Amino acid sequence: MHSYAPRYLNRANEAHGDVSVIDSKKLAKLRQVITENLRVQRGPNATVKYVDVANALADACARQNHTIFARRGCGKTLLLQTSTKHLDTSIKTVYLNCEDFKRHSFPNVLIEILDALFAELESKLNAWFGKKRRTRELIQEIRSRLKTLRIEPDIQEQLVKSTSSTSNSDSAKLSAGIAAHGAHLSGSIGSESSLRSDVERTFKVQQEKIRQLDLMLPELKRQIQEFFDLSSSAQAVFLQVDDLYHLPRADQPFVVDYLHRLCKDVPLYFKIATLRHASTLYVDRSGQPIGAQERHDYQPINIDYSFSDFRRTRDQNRQILLEYARLAEIEQSELDGLFKGEGFDRLVMAGGGVPRDVLSLFLEALSTAQNQGDGRIGKDDVRILSRENFERRIEELKQDSDGDIQDSLMRGIYVLREFCLNKATNLFVVSERLLQQNDQIRALINRLLDYRIIHNVGSALTHKSFPGVTFQAFVIDIGCYAHLRKLDGRFSETDVSNPELKEKARSAAIFDLKEFNSRIETAPADVESALYADPTALAT
Repeated sequence: MHSYAPRYLNRANEAHGDVSVIDSKKLAKLRQVITENLRVQRGPNATVKYVDVANALADACARQNHTIFARRGCGKTLLLQTSTKHLDTSIKTVYLNCEDFKRHSFPNVLIEILDALFAELESKLNAWFGKKRRTRELIQEIRSRLKTLRIEPDIQEQLVKSTSSTSNSDSAKLSAGIAAHGAHLSGSIGSESSLRSDVERTFKVQQEKIRQLDLMLPELKRQIQEFFDLSSSAQAVFLQVDDLYHLPRADQPFVVDYLHRLCKDVPLYFKIATLRHASTLYVDRSGQPIGAQERHDYQPINIDYSFSDFRRTRDQNRQILLEYARLAEIEQSELDGLFKGEGFDRLVMAGGGVPRDVLSLFLEALSTAQNQGDGRIGKDDVRILSRENFERRIEELKQDSDGDIQDSLMRGIYVLREFCLNKATNLFVVSERLLQQNDQIRALINRLLDYRIIHNVGSALTHKSFPGVTFQAFVIDIGCYAHLRKLDGRFSETDVSNPELKEKARSAAIFDLKEFNSRIETAPADVESALYADPTALAT
């Protein structure tokens, strides 16, 4: 494999000789700082700053509706938290995490989100709006109305649960039947027709509460405006809605639609953070638009970095690691000396470019290198950890998805890995026409991108075998194969940092619907065990 260790690491290795030496207390401090900040917690004691490489922080501070898109671990919550500290004192923030509402039915989840918003406003009433009896009366009136609406006939909620249960059961049977016959993935992964059906069902079952919420909206907006008219310090409020993807996908456009209408023409602005491919912010329901449209109703902030620009992704992760090193009083040259050869690049590859994954793997790889090697992280140290990292992503997928969707995704991973092992390469391409026209394949690819099982390395590429047809290029995660020593010398690993990557993709293996259908037929019943098993040899 081509050597592509960055120059700054090579220089550090030469300067430090064979072994890097950092004071053990500094390393312990580095471990502590990283460990304490792997998952950002809200509060005044946060120590790590957001490393801004694309003006995301300035955008998040603007009086504009925004949706922050990125995979898990890329810093969405940290960006929201950091932006709060940079706002003008006249702009206030209310933070809500949708994970708190993930098992709640719609529209009660919207009622609870609204109540949480006004509860936060009530707790800050004196500081933001002054000690005025009228503001307190307004808040209490709003929350009382929401409480009354929340506890209205539970039969509606029971109907939702019953309908959802029936739908999941039918979908699971459909998925199993289709897979058994080697046809497409179940629409339950996220096909547009399935989503429209779920949205329509949600609306029909819960239309009475939705209607009452709609009737409340003008009065809510009038009362919100009155808050600001009475305030001498608060000129705007940013409603930070984190991890929207935790809400059922059919409910998301309804929640976003109401928040968008609530914010319109009053000094409220929403800042939604979510996974792009696990979210539906806009949908058409019987000719009626529901939700908020990108570029029209909100501006996107993309803080994810793919392997299509690996150098940028690598440098971003290095800047983040350097920030942690600074807090531990470790010099840049000392940090660089912790790596050798392709160690850092492999670390970024194994982490899928996602900072949280990269940092977590760094801690594990450092322990391995110190206990079993010369104290520096090399390619083999990362390879040893790749399988465990892959298994963690599978567990994350299982936690986030129901049985029928989970099975379809697992089978999709199996098919893609077997395809790449058979072709003896980690690089493959999919036609953009197929991704546009086939809901199931598009949903599979997008979901596996979110879970860092595959990584995008290019788009709008032409292929030497099909002039005039454009393709997207992907690599499977190194956790799918890097631990398989038996593949040494028999597997061509594409260098994602090579400037000629896109040219190489023009002759890459093509993953098409025929390939998928033929391979799904032979997928084993216990597909998860097959994913963890080591193939004895490449297929011929």
